[in-house]
Amino acid sequence: MKLSVIGTGYVGLTTGVCFSEIGHTVICVDNDKTKIALLKKNKVPIYEPGLEEILRKNVKNKRLSFSTNIKEAVKKSDVIFISVGTPPREDGSADLSYIENVASEIAKNMDGYKLIVDKSTVPVETGEKVELTIKRNLKKNIPSDVASNPEFLREGSAVYDTFNPDRVVIGVSSKKAEDILREIYKPLKTKILVTDIKSAEIIKHASNSFLATKISFINAVANICERCGADVEKVAEGMGLDKRIGSAFLNAGIGFGGFCFPKDLEAFLWISEKLGYQFDLLKNVREINEYQKHIFIKKIEDALWIIKGKTIGILGLAFKPNTDDMRFAPSIDIIKTLQKEGARIKAFDPKATEKAKEVLKNVVYCKNPYEVAKDADCLAILTEWDEIKSIDLKKIKKLLKHPIIIDGRNIFEPKEVEKLGFIYKGIGR
Repeated sequence: MKLSVIGTGYVGLTTGVCFSEIGHTVICVDNDKTKIALLKKNKVPIYEPGLEEILRKNVKNKRLSFSTNIKEAVKKSDVIFISVGTPPREDGSADLSYIENVASEIAKNMDGYKLIVDKSTVPVETGEKVELTIKRNLKKNIPSDVASNPEFLREGSAVYDTFNPDRVVIGVSSKKAEDILREIYKPLKTKILVTDIKSAEIIKHASNSFLATKISFINAVANICERCGADVEKVAEGMGLDKRIGSAFLNAGIGFGGFCFPKDLEAFLWISEKLGYQFDLLKNVREINEYQKHIFIKKIEDALWIIKGKTIGILGLAFKPNTDDMRFAPSIDIIKTLQKEGARIKAFDPKATEKAKEVLKNVVYCKNPYEVAKDADCLAILTEWDEIKSIDLKKIKKLLKHPIIIDGRNIFEPKEVEKLGFIYKGIGR
């Protein structure tokens, strides 16, 4: 089919590239000329494993192209996916101005039936607003449909998730829209859940909010474990073996970050309050998540006594491994708090260093974990990269001023690290 994807962020770019891989002809559109110029050179502006290889292949096969011209994309496409940003506003609501602008431009350039699909994460009732915006801006009485098709991609494994989804959710108001979306996703051979548009919109926010709740729950359990001497890793394993619970998202640590969970949690809270329901459970999820960062900083303070004048080595900056995304990464608040207390910071991340430099100043960025450890007073682990899991601890011990590791992701076994002579503090252990 002939598709266009408006917006080339993490979701839009991955979606467009992967659509071309399963056989569709795709135009990816963005008003960022620098980004489009980069993509036209077969270079990907984000780190996402496997994405660049697929992009190069499909550009060569002429199934994938990039443009800043939304008019051209609309005229050449049968289906248009809106995948622009919906950044959070101060009150927690989503800024939908980009959605409105794109919907207006689509309407102004339509020359025949189009299916307009919201791929961006949007609050419930957005589909109605998009439909209204299109009707208001149409120059002629041209038929169209609006649908919702929320994404469930994990950064760092977004390509895999696109080709191997648990389900595809499509919210539609016509049989024609349903048939078109079924045809688009037919090559994936997966479960397609068809709902009304409002239900599809809520599924996305409810899913992310529930996963955030699982993370905060296990972090709360970790705090109980620490107080009584239990091991949260074993507790989580025992819980996860229950098929009703499952092991995913039961990893205790310094809390969730990234763009999706914090933003979607706030948005779902805002939506609930707007509809007259006080979703207090989600407020507690947010509070526990923030508290985890304070607990981690307290562990560093307890180990060093005085933070001022100390050099603290940070391993991992991105909010999770296999991505360079620094948006809402816990490392930002933790490092800035340590700096306020007078600490000097050295840091290493395999992929996120350049993006970290944009948000974290006065940090010495190192090429590897060993540079970080050299003459540092302690080592703090913030992201569970494989490159960090595989470090030579004996070498690290020789480089540190004091053999102290504060592990915010529980990547090491306490007894094994302590046998090497380290003072080791994990989360909930």
